[in-house]
Amino acid sequence: MLVKSCRMSLLALAVTMLLSALPAFKANAGEALNAAASDPTAMGWMTGFPPSPDKLITQPDSNYFSFPKLRWSVCHLREFLPTEVISRGIGAPVPLKRLEPEALKAIGKEIDALTFMPMNSETEMTWEQSLNANYTDGMLILHKGQVVYERYFGCLKEDGKHAAMSMTKSVTGLLAEIMVAEGTLDETQLVSELIPEMGNSAFGSATVRQVMDMTTGVKYSEDYADPNADIWLYSRAASPLPKPKDYKGPNGYFQYLQQVKPEGQHGAEFHYKTINSDMLGWIISRVSGKAVTTLASERLWRQMGAEQDAYQTVDGLGVPFAGGGLTAGMRDLGRIGLLMLNAGTLNGQRLFPASVVEKIRKGGDRSKFGEGFPTLAGGSYTSQWWVFHNKHRAFAARGVHGQTIYVDPTAEMVLVRFASFPKAQNGLIDPTSLPAYQAVAEYLMSR
Repeated sequence: MLVKSCRMSLLALAVTMLLSALPAFKANAGEALNAAASDPTAMGWMTGFPPSPDKLITQPDSNYFSFPKLRWSVCHLREFLPTEVISRGIGAPVPLKRLEPEALKAIGKEIDALTFMPMNSETEMTWEQSLNANYTDGMLILHKGQVVYERYFGCLKEDGKHAAMSMTKSVTGLLAEIMVAEGTLDETQLVSELIPEMGNSAFGSATVRQVMDMTTGVKYSEDYADPNADIWLYSRAASPLPKPKDYKGPNGYFQYLQQVKPEGQHGAEFHYKTINSDMLGWIISRVSGKAVTTLASERLWRQMGAEQDAYQTVDGLGVPFAGGGLTAGMRDLGRIGLLMLNAGTLNGQRLFPASVVEKIRKGGDRSKFGEGFPTLAGGSYTSQWWVFHNKHRAFAARGVHGQTIYVDPTAEMVLVRFASFPKAQNGLIDPTSLPAYQAVAEYLMSR
């Protein structure tokens, strides 16, 4: 029972947070409760003083990310794990521009009624049906810098925060790209030149750019059915919970990264492996002398007029989880999206060079992207951002269970979605979501 409990704890900590946008497979949500039935309010999670035993969601149970509990937990991560704040500072927030209430209501009805054809389907779906199908917790749409649509569901309220999952990677990548553009980080340098401790790790001979684009040749398996998979050692190392007395493995993200072995050739192919993001977090922290949370506060949250502090989970040594630990407000991620849409400017101020966004929009080497992401065919990955190379030149931050910041430069649209889909893989949600995003973009362009 102790082994099972330990394994469940590691699973809750790592499995659902380290993955993002995995390849689609033929499964679906199966027999899971639908969005209405699994709504946290309908389920009654953590209600009462104290809650009844069957309504408790607690860390010792180590299953707080199992469905349907995850629909409550995505808004309450800091109640399970230690975190570090990403401060917005003490200045007043800069409100997002928005349509007048009546106009907002009217356009909302029109968007809800939009129809589109999901991938590999012969049955049309409405926008509102897609929100329910994808277990949406929050949806924000900005067009030409104005909020034109905003709704909250499930555990998320207007003043709430939600787990961003692997959208965290895109914030880490953005910070790195800013440092490259400003000349404080050399993307051609070897990791071992910046962090000598990495000389014996497979990462040591990779360039910073290869880490940023996840084209490193490093051994790392996330096969949860294999008890010897690397994910379990990584999870044990990263866990903020006390280590067992007989534990002899690495302690924390940084120690784990130092013992990663080589597999394949650096620069040959894109392989989505979360450890690249934590390696990148260490690189930018070592070069800047600041934690990724401090950098995100100074370069983004404090400058963009954020409404809320964000927070980020940390390992047992206080190192922020650069690959998936962010929790933030939906409007503040909308501000990140606006910065990406407007090439680094917001509220009439430039926060970082336009070349940062130009580089990301261009995308990575499409020949290295492979065939592992069928719903993103023809896409690429660079600086921890997904680039679709579609007719609207869209690109996105993405995280498991349906998180996204979707930027459509052609439609001048930014879309932020928080969700708690029963299964982690975004490949299961894309067939509904991506055509829906295209439909609303075309609608906004026609107005």
